[in-house]
Amino acid sequence: MRVKGIDEMKKASLPGARSVLLLNGVFLLVAGSGALIMDMVAYLTGGGPFGPSITQMPGASIGFVEAHGLAAIIGWLLLRAARQTHVEPIWCATALAVHLLLGSANLVFWQDAFVRFDLVPMGVVTTACHLLFVLLEGSCLWRWRT
Repeated sequence: MRVKGIDEMKKASLPGARSVLLLNGVFLLVAGSGALIMDMVAYLTGGGPFGPSITQMPGASIGFVEAHGLAAIIGWLLLRAARQTHVEPIWCATALAVHLLLGSANLVFWQDAFVRFDLVPMGVVTTACHLLFVLLEGSCLWRWRT
């Protein structure tokens, strides 16, 4: 099996990589922005699905706001990357790393983040999406490599 060099990878534009980055960017931008809005509503009013967690642990709101805000920003950046004529492999690697981090955090803090506040369905959907994007971006990187 021949492994491509960095210069060859930069020149190649893998079919499907742009579509995966586009879907990935839309997911992170929409989910991150929506969660960020819910974070702020919870912090300011105590309402919404995150209200109980924020009112019981107001100091934790900075972590929620940062994580969801950064997810939205990264989603926007992935959308920009997907618009390029030649998608660089670094964008797929970045997207994979982001979803690996977010999905792992969901699993590690499952009890406190989802079970405790009765948000298990939301946790299942978001964690499954993170896993899906890890697999899709990993597939893109693997195909680029060979």
